Amino acid sequence: MPHTHEFAVIGLGRFGSSLALTLEEHGHYVLGIDDRIEIVQSFSNSLTHVVALDATDDNALRGVDIAHFDTVVVAIGTDFESNLLITVALKQLGVNQVISKAINARQRDILLRVGADRVVLPEMEAGDRLALELSNPNLLERFPISPGYSIAEISVPAKFVGLPLAKSNLRGAYGLNVLVIQREDRTITSPGPSVVLEADDLIVVLAKDSDIERISDL
Repeated sequence: MPHTHEFAVIGLGRFGSSLALTLEEHGHYVLGIDDRIEIVQSFSNSLTHVVALDATDDNALRGVDIAHFDTVVVAIGTDFESNLLITVALKQLGVNQVISKAINARQRDILLRVGADRVVLPEMEAGDRLALELSNPNLLERFPISPGYSIAEISVPAKFVGLPLAKSNLRGAYGLNVLVIQREDRTITSPGPSVVLEADDLIVVLAKDSDIERISDL
Protein backbone atom coordinates (compact mmCIF):
# COMPACT_ATOMS: atom_id res chain seq x y z
CA MET A 1 0.00 0.00 0.00
CA PRO A 2 1.50 3.39 -0.94
CA HIS A 3 2.02 6.04 1.72
CA THR A 4 -0.81 8.53 1.34
CA HIS A 5 -0.13 11.01 4.14
CA GLU A 6 2.75 12.00 6.35
CA PHE A 7 2.26 12.20 10.10
CA ALA A 8 4.52 13.02 13.03
CA VAL A 9 3.63 11.82 16.52
CA ILE A 10 5.41 13.52 19.43
CA GLY A 11 5.34 11.39 22.55
CA LEU A 12 5.33 7.60 22.21
CA GLY A 13 3.50 6.62 25.37
CA ARG A 14 0.48 4.34 25.29
CA PHE A 15 -1.75 6.72 23.33
CA GLY A 16 0.96 8.06 21.00
CA SER A 17 2.41 4.64 20.19
CA SER A 18 -1.06 3.18 19.51
CA LEU A 19 -1.80 6.08 17.18
CA ALA A 20 1.58 5.88 15.39
CA LEU A 21 1.51 2.11 14.92
CA THR A 22 -2.07 2.14 13.59
CA LEU A 23 -1.26 4.93 11.13
CA GLU A 24 1.74 2.88 10.00
CA GLU A 25 -0.49 -0.18 9.51
CA HIS A 26 -2.72 1.92 7.26
CA GLY A 27 0.19 2.66 4.95
CA HIS A 28 1.15 6.16 6.03
CA TYR A 29 4.61 7.62 6.56
CA VAL A 30 5.01 8.12 10.30
CA LEU A 31 7.74 9.96 12.17
CA GLY A 32 7.78 9.04 15.84
CA ILE A 33 9.43 11.50 18.24
CA ASP A 34 10.25 11.01 21.91
CA ASP A 35 12.94 12.37 24.21
CA ARG A 36 13.55 8.94 25.79
CA ILE A 37 16.20 7.06 23.83
CA GLU A 38 15.05 3.65 25.10
CA ILE A 39 11.51 4.30 23.82
CA VAL A 40 12.82 5.42 20.45
CA GLN A 41 14.93 2.29 20.15
CA SER A 42 11.95 0.08 20.95
CA PHE A 43 10.05 1.44 17.94
CA SER A 44 12.97 1.55 15.50
CA ASN A 45 11.75 -1.50 13.58
CA SER A 46 8.03 -0.76 13.63
CA LEU A 47 7.73 2.87 12.51
CA THR A 48 8.83 4.46 9.24
CA HIS A 49 11.23 6.72 11.10
CA VAL A 50 11.77 7.47 14.77
CA VAL A 51 14.06 10.00 16.44
CA ALA A 52 15.06 10.99 19.94
CA LEU A 53 14.88 14.74 20.45
CA ASP A 54 13.57 17.45 22.75
CA ALA A 55 10.46 18.67 20.95
CA THR A 56 10.36 21.85 23.05
CA ASP A 57 13.47 22.93 21.10
CA ASP A 58 12.39 24.80 17.95
CA ASN A 59 15.71 24.09 16.23
CA ALA A 60 15.33 20.37 16.85
CA LEU A 61 11.89 20.49 15.23
CA ARG A 62 13.27 22.40 12.26
CA GLY A 63 15.97 19.75 11.98
CA VAL A 64 13.39 17.08 11.18
CA ASP A 65 11.52 19.45 8.81
CA ILE A 66 8.43 19.25 10.99
CA ALA A 67 6.48 21.77 8.90
CA HIS A 68 6.57 19.31 6.00
CA PHE A 69 4.17 16.90 7.73
CA ASP A 70 0.45 16.96 6.94
CA THR A 71 -0.50 16.50 10.60
CA VAL A 72 1.51 16.55 13.83
CA VAL A 73 0.02 15.00 16.95
CA VAL A 74 1.35 16.13 20.34
CA ALA A 75 0.67 13.02 22.42
CA ILE A 76 2.21 14.21 25.69
CA GLY A 77 -0.08 13.91 28.69
CA THR A 78 2.09 13.98 31.79
CA ASP A 79 3.87 17.30 31.16
CA PHE A 80 1.31 19.93 30.20
CA GLU A 81 3.86 22.74 30.04
CA SER A 82 5.83 20.87 27.37
CA ASN A 83 2.62 20.01 25.55
CA LEU A 84 1.68 23.69 25.49
CA LEU A 85 5.12 24.90 24.36
CA ILE A 86 5.31 22.30 21.59
CA THR A 87 1.80 23.09 20.34
CA VAL A 88 2.63 26.80 20.08
CA ALA A 89 5.98 26.10 18.39
CA LEU A 90 4.42 23.80 15.79
CA LYS A 91 1.92 26.44 14.71
CA GLN A 92 4.65 29.09 14.59
CA LEU A 93 6.74 26.77 12.41
CA GLY A 94 3.86 26.48 9.96
CA VAL A 95 2.44 23.02 10.61
CA ASN A 96 -0.94 22.85 8.89
CA GLN A 97 -2.78 20.67 11.39
CA VAL A 98 -1.74 20.26 15.02
CA ILE A 99 -3.67 17.81 17.18
CA SER A 100 -2.82 17.94 20.88
CA LYS A 101 -3.60 15.57 23.72
CA ALA A 102 -5.23 16.83 26.92
CA ILE A 103 -6.20 15.06 30.12
CA ASN A 104 -9.09 17.33 31.09
CA ALA A 105 -11.41 19.98 29.69
CA ARG A 106 -9.38 22.89 31.10
CA GLN A 107 -6.23 21.74 29.28
CA ARG A 108 -8.29 21.27 26.12
CA ASP A 109 -9.58 24.85 26.27
CA ILE A 110 -6.09 26.26 26.82
CA LEU A 111 -4.60 24.27 23.94
CA LEU A 112 -7.34 25.44 21.59
CA ARG A 113 -6.72 29.04 22.64
CA VAL A 114 -3.00 28.83 21.82
CA GLY A 115 -3.61 27.47 18.34
CA ALA A 116 -4.20 23.70 18.42
CA ASP A 117 -6.47 22.78 15.52
CA ARG A 118 -7.96 19.95 17.52
CA VAL A 119 -7.61 18.53 21.03
CA VAL A 120 -8.32 14.94 22.01
CA LEU A 121 -8.93 13.45 25.42
CA PRO A 122 -7.60 9.88 25.19
CA GLU A 123 -10.08 8.65 27.80
CA MET A 124 -12.72 9.39 25.19
CA GLU A 125 -10.80 8.73 21.98
CA ALA A 126 -8.36 5.84 21.67
CA GLY A 127 -5.22 6.25 19.56
CA ASP A 128 -6.20 3.51 17.11
CA ARG A 129 -9.61 5.11 16.56
CA LEU A 130 -8.04 8.52 15.89
CA ALA A 131 -5.63 6.86 13.46
CA LEU A 132 -8.53 5.36 11.51
CA GLU A 133 -10.23 8.75 11.35
CA LEU A 134 -7.06 10.53 10.20
CA SER A 135 -6.45 7.84 7.59
CA ASN A 136 -9.99 8.21 6.27
CA PRO A 137 -11.24 11.82 6.05
CA ASN A 138 -14.57 10.60 4.63
CA LEU A 139 -15.35 8.59 7.77
CA LEU A 140 -17.30 10.69 10.25
CA GLU A 141 -18.36 8.09 12.81
CA ARG A 142 -18.21 4.34 13.29
CA PHE A 143 -20.19 2.06 15.59
CA PRO A 144 -18.95 -1.54 15.96
CA ILE A 145 -21.90 -3.96 16.01
CA SER A 146 -20.10 -7.33 15.95
CA PRO A 147 -16.52 -8.55 15.46
CA GLY A 148 -15.32 -7.23 12.12
CA TYR A 149 -18.51 -5.32 11.25
CA SER A 150 -19.64 -1.75 11.90
CA ILE A 151 -22.24 0.83 11.01
CA ALA A 152 -20.50 3.98 9.78
CA GLU A 153 -21.44 7.49 8.71
CA ILE A 154 -19.45 8.56 5.67
CA SER A 155 -19.25 11.64 3.46
CA VAL A 156 -19.96 10.68 -0.12
CA PRO A 157 -16.62 10.37 -1.96
CA ALA A 158 -16.33 12.89 -4.79
CA LYS A 159 -16.10 10.20 -7.48
CA PHE A 160 -19.68 9.09 -6.72
CA VAL A 161 -21.33 12.52 -6.71
CA GLY A 162 -23.97 12.71 -9.43
CA LEU A 163 -24.30 8.95 -9.81
CA PRO A 164 -27.42 6.91 -9.05
CA LEU A 165 -26.83 4.58 -6.11
CA ALA A 166 -26.96 1.54 -8.39
CA LYS A 167 -24.31 2.91 -10.74
CA SER A 168 -21.99 3.82 -7.87
CA ASN A 169 -21.77 0.08 -7.11
CA LEU A 170 -20.98 0.84 -3.49
CA ARG A 171 -22.38 -2.53 -2.48
CA GLY A 172 -21.04 -4.73 -5.25
CA ALA A 173 -17.55 -3.28 -5.60
CA TYR A 174 -16.93 -1.88 -2.12
CA GLY A 175 -19.08 -4.01 0.19
CA LEU A 176 -20.98 -0.99 1.60
CA ASN A 177 -24.67 -1.55 2.27
CA VAL A 178 -26.28 1.89 2.24
CA LEU A 179 -28.97 2.09 4.92
CA VAL A 180 -29.69 5.83 4.98
CA ILE A 181 -28.79 8.94 3.00
CA GLN A 182 -28.81 12.08 5.13
CA ARG A 183 -29.44 15.09 2.92
CA GLU A 184 -29.56 18.70 4.09
CA ASP A 185 -33.32 18.96 3.61
CA ARG A 186 -34.38 15.36 4.33
CA THR A 187 -33.44 11.85 5.35
CA ILE A 188 -33.81 9.03 2.83
CA THR A 189 -34.21 5.64 4.49
CA SER A 190 -33.65 2.42 2.53
CA PRO A 191 -32.69 4.44 -0.58
CA GLY A 192 -33.58 2.85 -3.91
CA PRO A 193 -31.10 2.23 -6.75
CA SER A 194 -32.22 5.32 -8.69
CA VAL A 195 -31.45 7.81 -5.90
CA VAL A 196 -28.71 10.15 -7.14
CA LEU A 197 -25.88 10.89 -4.71
CA GLU A 198 -25.28 14.59 -4.04
CA ALA A 199 -22.14 16.44 -2.96
CA ASP A 200 -23.16 17.14 0.62
CA ASP A 201 -24.81 13.79 1.30
CA LEU A 202 -23.88 11.71 4.31
CA ILE A 203 -24.44 7.98 3.94
CA VAL A 204 -24.93 5.50 6.75
CA VAL A 205 -23.59 2.09 5.77
CA LEU A 206 -23.31 -1.40 7.21
CA ALA A 207 -20.09 -3.14 6.18
CA LYS A 208 -17.03 -5.08 7.18
CA ASP A 209 -14.47 -2.90 8.98
CA SER A 210 -11.95 -3.68 6.22
CA ASP A 211 -14.36 -2.38 3.56
CA ILE A 212 -15.08 0.75 5.58
CA GLU A 213 -11.36 1.43 5.77
CA ARG A 214 -11.01 0.99 2.01
CA ILE A 215 -13.23 4.02 1.41
CA SER A 216 -10.19 6.17 2.27
CA ASP A 217 -8.63 5.19 -1.07
CA LEU A 218 -11.57 6.52 -3.10
